[in-house]
Amino acid sequence: MVVHLNAIGPVSLVIIGVVAVLIFGPKKLPELGKAMGSTLREFKNATKGLTDDEDDTKKNVIEHKDNEINK
Repeated sequence: MVVHLNAIGPVSLVIIGVVAVLIFGPKKLPELGKAMGSTLREFKNATKGLTDDEDDTKKNVIEHKDNEINK
């Protein structure tokens, strides 16, 4: 079963919000949002670091090959 992002409409978001308030309570939701935001930020930074390391490795391999060809 494939669910497209377009399938989530405003009514679905309201239902999800109401269920979240019922489960966690209005006082706990800001804390959960803050925790989720910091988790996503850490994940983004970690994946950016991996991408940067990969780019540096590729750049070093290309430079090494160019040096070998120019010798």
